[in-house]
Amino acid sequence: MKQTGGKKNWKTKLYKIIYEADTSAGKWFDILLIIAILFSILLVMLESVEKFDAKYHNFLNISEWVITVLFTLEYFARIIVIKKPSKYIFSFYGIIDLLATIPKYISLIFGGAQALVALRALRLLRIFRILKLTRYLGASLNLSTALKASKTKILIFLFSVIVLTIILGTIMYLVEGPENGFTSIPISMYWAIVTLTTVGYGDLSPVTPLGQFIASFVMILGYGIIAVPTGIVTSEMSKQDAKIHTNTQTCPHCLADKHLDDAEFCHQCGGKLNDE
Repeated sequence: MKQTGGKKNWKTKLYKIIYEADTSAGKWFDILLIIAILFSILLVMLESVEKFDAKYHNFLNISEWVITVLFTLEYFARIIVIKKPSKYIFSFYGIIDLLATIPKYISLIFGGAQALVALRALRLLRIFRILKLTRYLGASLNLSTALKASKTKILIFLFSVIVLTIILGTIMYLVEGPENGFTSIPISMYWAIVTLTTVGYGDLSPVTPLGQFIASFVMILGYGIIAVPTGIVTSEMSKQDAKIHTNTQTCPHCLADKHLDDAEFCHQCGGKLNDE
């Protein structure tokens, strides 16, 4: 009985470090993991520079193996401490973790140059691992919630911009015509998008006075359009600040997060959050 309790307590403590960030140990684990991910991505980037790789190939290779072993241990630790391993293994981030870890091992079997290039690129998937850690940061949680809450308004806004682009493209096609580079409505729409977004490649520009006048109007309109989605998201973020605080506690049964501070059971599967 004592061994079972000790094992359970050991798993519970490790679970809180890996999956939660309310404790100092959990926060340090996340910080060190982010540093390791960024370092591994830097290694892949430097490895793609031929001169640097030729000079420091051994260092890069050894460092990459160290990172790979650490991520392998972390991957299996996540499987061991959770009550339903399949929930993590087949989750989006679980698959990303696996795909970002195995390339180095596969390179031992398949040594082709072209295959290695693809495997190196695959290791860049580790950047997605940072995204799952951002849920532990209050500001990122508010931003994510605000984006979800404002998605309908943003979609309507984008639809309006598309309609406006079609109208402007059609007008410019009629005003400028093929002789000035506006050979079709889709090409004219491309010009409208480039101008509205204030990118201004300069590969296509109006020549006639009326076309230049319309272009000036579109440029000014573009500045206003850029500010709209920012205002929508900012408004939603201000609303989120007044809502009930949620912590970083993750359900050990289904990996659901965003629980209330005093919650005892998971809002998604109903499982007990803390077995202690």
